[in-house]
Amino acid sequence: MSDAQTVIVTGAGSGIGREIAVRLARDGFNVMVNDYRAEAAAAVAAEIGPRAAACAGDVSDEADVAALVARTGAAFGTVTHLVNNAGHVHQSRFTDLAPADFDRMIAVHLRGTFLCSKAVIGGMLARKAGVIVNMASQLGQIGGVELAHYSAAKAGIIGMTKALAREVSASGVRVNAVAPGPINTPLVRGLSEDWRRAKAAELPLGRFGEPAEVAAAVAFLCSPAGSLFVGQTLGPNSGDVML
Repeated sequence: MSDAQTVIVTGAGSGIGREIAVRLARDGFNVMVNDYRAEAAAAVAAEIGPRAAACAGDVSDEADVAALVARTGAAFGTVTHLVNNAGHVHQSRFTDLAPADFDRMIAVHLRGTFLCSKAVIGGMLARKAGVIVNMASQLGQIGGVELAHYSAAKAGIIGMTKALAREVSASGVRVNAVAPGPINTPLVRGLSEDWRRAKAAELPLGRFGEPAEVAAAVAFLCSPAGSLFVGQTLGPNSGDVML
């Protein structure tokens, strides 16, 4: 792969995002590691080495997103790929769900995906080439108890993925999504033990996934091997959703 391939990975300070950043660097990408925690982003970039740089910022903040794209351009040149991975998990019964918690969930997941995609899409369309991969969730397909706001945000990402793919695929920009099932990450481990135990019992595979398994799906969509995939949602989900 040419050194001209540069990817921004949001929410890459830990968990799935970290694995995606590491995997894409191994595949030959220059990687901009984004996270709202500056120390976490810097640590992952240092782990990767000279192919990576770090930029802290909140993907729901338009100014932070503009700074992220500008910093990537200064470090590596043209942004050829974007992985919208930044996420936030909060658990609540719907009847107890505060509007502020709902708004924050939508802001990080859906607004963040929109802002980051909007910031790079113009350059991709001008070059008639580019790849965007959005991180959804199987809960955006089937819903989740005590996760109505999370499920709604992820369902929105799936819908936006399809709509944007219909707009830009003929111009050489591929847009797809990955919808993992439960994955062994700090975010999922932050959910209640009762929820995790009950969910594991439902899975045909009998186990949660690992971050590297999700990273493999993202790497495929970012590669030339994924060239026929347009507006699709891949599901590394232990059999939780079968489409």
